[in-house]
Amino acid sequence: MDGLRPISAAVHRLVQEFSRLPGIGPKSAQRLVYHLLRAPEEQSRLLAEALLSLKEETSLCSVCFNVTDTDPCLICQSSERDRSQICVVEQPQDILALEHTGTFKGLYHVLHGAISPTEGVGTDDVRIKEFIGRLQDGSVSEVILATNPNLEGEQTAMYINRLVSPLGIRVTRLARGLPFGTELEYADDVTLTRALEGRQEF
Repeated sequence: MDGLRPISAAVHRLVQEFSRLPGIGPKSAQRLVYHLLRAPEEQSRLLAEALLSLKEETSLCSVCFNVTDTDPCLICQSSERDRSQICVVEQPQDILALEHTGTFKGLYHVLHGAISPTEGVGTDDVRIKEFIGRLQDGSVSEVILATNPNLEGEQTAMYINRLVSPLGIRVTRLARGLPFGTELEYADDVTLTRALEGRQEF
């Protein structure tokens, strides 16, 4: 038995692929694979089709860079949104968390990351230039910085504040109801609502 793999190559490959996903370790990956083995074939086919359509049918909004299947995205298209406010977030899933509170009615901008010199992520690696470009027509009166309350998020917020302040636009930061070191997408609705309502001048 030395050198022999106790599971099939197909099972091993799928376990490896699931293990690459964030938050899924080898044991969780094995559970998912063996669940799919026991499930009806149709379930695996639907999962495979959903994964393919995710890559084929979604793109980034050309305005705010949220993940979308229409361009511009539905939030950017909406006539009911307050176009004088833009909330800057690090990742698309942060929009889901903020929208779930029902509190914010403005627009968003997704950076797709945060400045982190230690990880080689500079100012040109996140969508800050595109954001500053959105401010040039004078329609925005407030920028809400909703980057994560950690070192990288703070660095990013300070850098954006330095760029926006000379434009005469009010810059606010989410209130400190968010514990330092956490990520926005994991905050509960009440905490996020209070952080939005209690936002402060940067």
